[in-house]
Amino acid sequence: MIIGYTTGVFDLFHIGHLNLLKNAKGLCDKLVVGVTVDDLVTYKGKHALIPFEDRIEIVRNIKYVDAVVAQSDMDKLSMCKKLGATILFVGDDWYGTDKWKSYEKEFAKEGIKIVYFPYTKGISSTLITKALIDAREKKEENQDGR
Repeated sequence: MIIGYTTGVFDLFHIGHLNLLKNAKGLCDKLVVGVTVDDLVTYKGKHALIPFEDRIEIVRNIKYVDAVVAQSDMDKLSMCKKLGATILFVGDDWYGTDKWKSYEKEFAKEGIKIVYFPYTKGISSTLITKALIDAREKKEENQDGR
């Protein structure tokens, strides 16, 4: 059985997230997804709009996902080893960077392959969040009569 692993914040779940999970599931028998806990999101300098408990429940109910775990640190290698995963799925924005070239060597020593998927063009939680904030501000301006 091929076990695959991917991880993310999955804040404001969108089609890009769905594409990642669908494509990942197509390359493994069991897909385990790590959902980043709120404390780690904050550590990374961001703030999730949707609480962890809600985000993990959303991901748990995606038909491509076989199991969900809390991702409470940045150590994806340890989690892959713990789960018995032989494939780690990540976005291609990391491909070719020095950090991920190093990761590829570390993971390969453990028999784990890193598969990069292209991000869905024009969509991201960051862009959605910005659009919501802009819309909220515009609505408040209209209500204030500015």
